[in-house]
Amino acid sequence: MGSSGINAEYMGSSGINAEYMGSSGINAEYMGVKKNLKTTVHYYRPKTQSQKRAPKYNRRSAPKSQRLDQYSVIKYPLTTEHAMKKIEDNNTLVFICDISATKQKIREAVKTLYDIQCAKVNTLVRPDGRKKAYVRLTQEFDALDVANKIGVI
Repeated sequence: MGSSGINAEYMGSSGINAEYMGSSGINAEYMGVKKNLKTTVHYYRPKTQSQKRAPKYNRRSAPKSQRLDQYSVIKYPLTTEHAMKKIEDNNTLVFICDISATKQKIREAVKTLYDIQCAKVNTLVRPDGRKKAYVRLTQEFDALDVANKIGVI
């Protein structure tokens, strides 16, 4: 026995001091296992690995088609007296369009259908629920000629 008062039989094989030995064996802190310290009272489920989807078959039989193409954006040109006055005076064509069509979609549809350039597009929703588009043409195009070509006049 040594003079320190610790018996050799109480020391482990690796020379662990008796002060670090708990009632159930060796202390977890001493073995290199870090204890999880809780800092909040809330519990959050731990993040686990998420698998990338690999479906065995398509859930839809056919791919979703584009809902608004240029033929469904513009329904028909308007031929009222007010619209005729706009054609003659303001170089503007008037169309009834799909309610969900945007100004950009109306501009693209007019460009592809009638091969004309738009300077400006104004829209409004009429009281009957239809969308009206005033399409002002650039200086190179005459609204009267385009109206004759598409059969408005």
